[in-house]
Amino acid sequence: MAQSFKFLHMADLHLGSPLKGLAMRNAGAAGRIEGASREAFQELIDRALIEAVDFAVIAGDIYDGEWRDTSIGHFFNREISRLSRAGVPVFIVKGNHDAESEVTRALPLPQGVHVFAADVAGTVELDSLGVALHGRSFATRAVSENFALSYPPASPNRFNIGLLHTSLTGRPPHEPYAPCSLADLASRGYDYWALGHVHEFEVVSSDPHVVYPGNLQGRSIREPGAKGAVVVEVVDGRVAEVRRLIVDKARFELVEIDVSDADSEGEVQTRIRAALAPIARASAGKPVALRLRLTGTAAIARRLAALGSRLADEVQATIEQEFEEAFLEKLVNDSLEPGRAGPLQLEAETPLIDTLALIAGLEADEDLKAEAGRLIDEIAAKMPAAGLAREDMLAEIDRLMLEARTLVVARAGGGEA
Repeated sequence: MAQSFKFLHMADLHLGSPLKGLAMRNAGAAGRIEGASREAFQELIDRALIEAVDFAVIAGDIYDGEWRDTSIGHFFNREISRLSRAGVPVFIVKGNHDAESEVTRALPLPQGVHVFAADVAGTVELDSLGVALHGRSFATRAVSENFALSYPPASPNRFNIGLLHTSLTGRPPHEPYAPCSLADLASRGYDYWALGHVHEFEVVSSDPHVVYPGNLQGRSIREPGAKGAVVVEVVDGRVAEVRRLIVDKARFELVEIDVSDADSEGEVQTRIRAALAPIARASAGKPVALRLRLTGTAAIARRLAALGSRLADEVQATIEQEFEEAFLEKLVNDSLEPGRAGPLQLEAETPLIDTLALIAGLEADEDLKAEAGRLIDEIAAKMPAAGLAREDMLAEIDRLMLEARTLVVARAGGGEA
């Protein structure tokens, strides 16, 4: 019969992961945030010991792929050994990033750490707690097999936990690895599924409990908000609480500012300040990288477009007033003039119409885009891992075209003071 106990569920640590894109836009910010994933993991171990968890599970992606720097592995071993010395066993399934990591293959793990095999799902029982843990690791990066159906049925008279690195039926933009359905998981008869791979916290189901803890530390603007792991409390063989432990040491935030009907730059800055205030309070002094997107329809849209980099400087100044330490990762101006459903346009008689026609031609030129893609591939191959992802670079080309059009129109139309 299962007893009452607590365990730590973590996943997607991605230790050693670079900060994607930030180093290119703000080297100073990247330098301040670079060690965040390690610091977050150290705090997570501290919190686990304070919580006096009975065991811990890691649902994949401890490392971040093909890392040859074994200092990452030594760091993980030192920290996880703190749990081992405290008598807290750790159970691991390898995810897609672990499967390709030389660090994972090269360094032995401390005593008290069990890694589930990749060829078949295995089971470990903790008799003193009445717990059975089931898991299967990735052997290669891309796993298309439904691993869940290979797991054994629940062990009788045990609290059954399944560890699985999976996208379930799909969680874009995450790759569809080890796909399975909620019904597949429920068919095993387990009490709790400790999932990994998806970087957002999500309680997918409470009967049975199916949980993604999210990743430990945000690494780019695609991973905004608070990050950490979860502590699960089991009372008399039933899940009593799934509680988040927020341990991230830096944060990315995507903020949309509706500037509809704003009639001055001062009003826009006031709205920006109001939107940032709660985020500043929630960050609790952590460094924050912010991407702001201006939306809505306002007569001032032309003026905002004409300001260009000056507007970004003004926004950065506003950010500095609200946060202890924060950086403008990017300012995206998608505001529109009244009566317009798209980018600003010049009237037919405008002498710069040929310039706009040239820009429009470039926007529609598939050969140009193909050549840009080829050059991006060539450049990306020479860049460090912390560079922008290829899809981000391609998106930048489209946005630069749009910004060029908008800036030409705004300045030609008298938007620049």
